[in-house]
Amino acid sequence: MNEKMITKLEILAESAKYDISCSSSGASRGNKDKGIGSAHKSGICHTFTADGRCVSLLKIMLTNYCMFDCAYCINRQSNDIPRAGFTPLELADLTIEFYRRNYIEGLFISSGIVRSPDHTMERMIRVVTILRNEYGFNGYIHMKAIPGASNELINQAGLLVDRMSVNLEIPTEENLKILAPDKDHQSIYQPMRQIHQNMLENIEDRKKFRTAPKFVPAGQSTQVIIGATDESDKQILQLTAKLYKRPSMKRVYYSGFIPVNSYDKRLPVVQDVPRVRENRLYQADWLLRFYDFNVDEIVNDQYPDLDLSVDPKLAWAIRNPQFFPIDVNRDSYQKILRVPGIGVKSAKLIVMARRHRKLTFDALKRIGVVLKRAKFFVVCHEMRKFKLLDSSAEYIRLSLQDPPLLEDKQDNISQQLVMEW
Repeated sequence: MNEKMITKLEILAESAKYDISCSSSGASRGNKDKGIGSAHKSGICHTFTADGRCVSLLKIMLTNYCMFDCAYCINRQSNDIPRAGFTPLELADLTIEFYRRNYIEGLFISSGIVRSPDHTMERMIRVVTILRNEYGFNGYIHMKAIPGASNELINQAGLLVDRMSVNLEIPTEENLKILAPDKDHQSIYQPMRQIHQNMLENIEDRKKFRTAPKFVPAGQSTQVIIGATDESDKQILQLTAKLYKRPSMKRVYYSGFIPVNSYDKRLPVVQDVPRVRENRLYQADWLLRFYDFNVDEIVNDQYPDLDLSVDPKLAWAIRNPQFFPIDVNRDSYQKILRVPGIGVKSAKLIVMARRHRKLTFDALKRIGVVLKRAKFFVVCHEMRKFKLLDSSAEYIRLSLQDPPLLEDKQDNISQQLVMEW
C-alpha cells in the first residue's frame, strides 16, 4: 500500500468513528461459486462470537467531503479538516487486501454527501458491486443509506448488502432543523420506509421463489445523538418504541454527544460525554425489546428522564412496591421477569426448575439470579412473607445504586426494611 492510500485510510477511518450504528451482523451469507469470505450471525467490530472468535470490521467513509453543514458533525462543510476520498475501485481493493491478510471479516461503508444524495449513493453502490460481482466477496457488508436518495438506489443497494442504516441523529424535527438545516425527518424516514417495505415484499417473493435474492437480510438500524438537544428520555424512548414496531428495525443506537465543534453556539457546552445516560437508555431499550415493558412504565410525565443512579428496571421496581413480592415458586414467567436481578435466561430456568422441586435461595443462586438485587423483591421456599415499608425504597436505592454510597448511610436506615422469615 502506497503512502497516498495510507493517508486516505487514516483520514477516512478517523472520520467514520463517530457512527456507531453497527454491531453483530445478524445474518448469514455462505460462500458460493468459490468466492471470498462469508458472513455469520455473530458479531463484528471487534466483538466476540459464541465460540470465542473475535471478528472485526473495516469501518470507513468513501469520502469525508460533504455539502451539508450539520452543527454536530466533524465532517461538516465549514470545518477546516483534512479531506480525502477513495474511488470505488480503491476502496474495494483495500477491503479485499485487508480481508486476505485476515485483518477484517466485513465492511461498514458510509460517506459524506457530495453533489447530491443520489450521486453519493451510486458511488457507494459501485463499491459493493465490485466486491460482490467482480471479487466474489461474500462477507458481511453494512451500508449507510443516504437520506434523500431515490427508491431505485435503495432497492439496488439492499440486494447487495446485509444491513442498511439511516441515522435519525436528532430525535425531533424542530431540533434537527436548528442543528442540521439541510436535513429533515421526511428525507430520513423515506428510505427507512422503503427498506421496510422491500423487506416485506422480499419475504413474500422468497416464499414463491427460493432462489430470489435476499433484500437486507440483517435488517436496518439507526442512531440517535443524546445530549446535543433538550429532548427528554421519554421523547427518545417513545421514538424508539415506534421504530421497533417495524420488524425490519433491529437496533436503535444511542450516541452520547461529543463536542467536536465546540465553537458552534447552537451546541451545548459539555465537558464529558454523557456515558451514564447513554448506558441507561441502552438498558431501557433492552427492557422494551426483551422484558415486555412499555415506555410509560419506564418513563412518564412524572418521571420524564431515567434515574442515573440506578438501572431502569430497579427504578421501576422501587416506584411500584405494590407489584411485589414475587413468589418464584408460583408466579408467572412474566412476573418473575420483572424482578431486578433476574434476566430472561434465569426466569426461564426458574419456571423449568420449579416443576421438580421447591426453589430456595441457594437454588436461585445456582440458576444465576443476582440475589443482591432480587432478595428485596422475591419470596421462595425458605420464606413465608416479607413486607416492605414505604421508606424501605430509600434503603434499596442506597444499597444498590451505582456507585454505592457509604456503608454508614445504609446502616442508618437498615432497620426500615422489615422481613418475616
